[in-house]
Amino acid sequence: MSTVKIKIVNLSPFDLPQYATPLSAGMDLRANLSAPVTLASLQRALVPTGLFIELPAGYEAQIRPRSGLAVKHGIALVNSPGTIDADYRGEIKIILVNLSDTPFVLQPGERIAQMVIARHEQIEWEPAAELAETARGAGGFGSTGVK
Repeated sequence: MSTVKIKIVNLSPFDLPQYATPLSAGMDLRANLSAPVTLASLQRALVPTGLFIELPAGYEAQIRPRSGLAVKHGIALVNSPGTIDADYRGEIKIILVNLSDTPFVLQPGERIAQMVIARHEQIEWEPAAELAETARGAGGFGSTGVK
């Protein structure tokens, strides 16, 4: 498996994000908070991580929710997945939302999201009068059946 070197500035007191297992795709990001923050039901919060990265051209960082927070506490990301572009140099911040009916206390250093680094391509549009036919055609939103 190949690796890509990415510059990172860590202004948090926590270790750099790392892969939990040899085949993990994402690395956990932690809440860089000085004190606990309570999220009421349906409340959103912009949570800092203390991390700044310099991605190479052709790469993005995808920010995704953590399944444990979602299933146990109803904590999700408002813009999921979020995208960090290669030319962004600001702090990585996570937009959390509490979708449960009970308050959730977010602790300093708590793992709040996953970051996946992915290659991407840029495209050039090719205007056309029509598109090639397929068996599916324009069917969507459940058109392929329920089984």
